[in-house]
Amino acid sequence: MHLTVLGTRGEVEESAPSHSRHSGILIDGTLLFDIGEKEYLDIRPDHIFITHLHPDHAFFITDPVPVDVPVYGPEAYEDTVTVTMMNAPVSLGPYTITSIPTHHSKLVKSVAYLVRKGGESLLYTGDLIWINREYHHLFDPVDLVITDGSLIRKGGRIRRDAETGTLYGHNGIPDLVRFFAPYSARILFVHFGSWLFEDIDAAREKIAALGEEYGVSVRAAHDGMELETADPVFPRGQSSLSWFGG
Repeated sequence: MHLTVLGTRGEVEESAPSHSRHSGILIDGTLLFDIGEKEYLDIRPDHIFITHLHPDHAFFITDPVPVDVPVYGPEAYEDTVTVTMMNAPVSLGPYTITSIPTHHSKLVKSVAYLVRKGGESLLYTGDLIWINREYHHLFDPVDLVITDGSLIRKGGRIRRDAETGTLYGHNGIPDLVRFFAPYSARILFVHFGSWLFEDIDAAREKIAALGEEYGVSVRAAHDGMELETADPVFPRGQSSLSWFGG
């Protein structure tokens, strides 16, 4: 599967040319996972999958523009966009997409998506604290994991709701490397918090070094990055932001 990382900026004010757009992952020019920017509709994907209904993953939450493409997500949305909930894996041509419940928010439901095409596979988590053990077999193993780069510190920022006991927030990048290393040889981070913009080059180096302990390849994605799920290594250098003339 050919993968284009459309956006890598979390819900932060900081921005840089290579990290300016909110969440979006495009597979083979046809399947779009998260739509953090309205301009992603210009690509004209055939189907859209939303990990959760926060505006940096679903722009229409704060910008009520109709979306004339089938949209799947973890819960319905009663406004301009019809979101279809997935109760079972969805087959679309050569692709099988499986929705996997995740922990992230106390206010909205969230899911990861496992995408399989022939013998290739990837797991896209969106924002993440963890995935329950009962679902781990679904991505054991997987060619590529794309996950949450909000926080570089170990332990991330995880809070507990005083009334319900629900945990919410983001796990740390070191914790997510440890979590996913048994399941994939390649882990790609997106959705970066403000920490990345303090020194982007140093941040990328720090992320790349985190996989050494576990013998896996770990990288920071950038807007416009292109790669193949079946490649044994990550591409080097910066790709052109050709989708939007960047």
